[in-house]
Amino acid sequence: MSDLIAFVGLGFHHIVDLDAADHILFLVVLAAIYRLSDWRESLRVITAFTIGHSLTLVLAATGALRLPTPLIEFLIPVTIVVTGLENIIVRRRDPLRWHARLRPLLAGTFGLIHGAGFANYLQRLFADHITVPLLGFNIGIELGQIVVLGGCALLLTGLDRIIARAPTGIRLPAAYRLRVIGVSAAAVLVAAAMAVERRPW
Repeated sequence: MSDLIAFVGLGFHHIVDLDAADHILFLVVLAAIYRLSDWRESLRVITAFTIGHSLTLVLAATGALRLPTPLIEFLIPVTIVVTGLENIIVRRRDPLRWHARLRPLLAGTFGLIHGAGFANYLQRLFADHITVPLLGFNIGIELGQIVVLGGCALLLTGLDRIIARAPTGIRLPAAYRLRVIGVSAAAVLVAAAMAVERRPW
């Protein structure tokens, strides 16, 4: 039991640590389009991301899937750039439109890439027994994501209110749209720089 708790703590700290800035930035840009009233849509997207990264984490950590670390490290910021651009380009977020149905698929696919990044880190921590480290680390990652996304929800809601109360007189939904573009554009710029720095060629 103590080993399980230790790996839960390790997974939690791995996702909230500044060394995991790329994963945190992805969660921020993923959450950038949601408001508190959009919790159902955001839950679907987050669940898809969780399923994706959990699947790859299991496959890569057990040795069933081998992925080159330089390629994965490059693709992680690429997922941030693509998500940020999608945030900016798609203006209407009607749950019945195809964009809304595509977003969970996008998040799940990108979760596969992020899971490989977690697995490359996890593989260095154990030699023989994998079940407890894998389970504990994955639980810790999920708990860390909940904390990061909860913080995002509070910060983004606060940002909406600050923009709406600015002397310029911007009101919702214009304040919301300005927030989406601002947060997404900043994430795209940071992630693009990361991708260039990590390019495997």
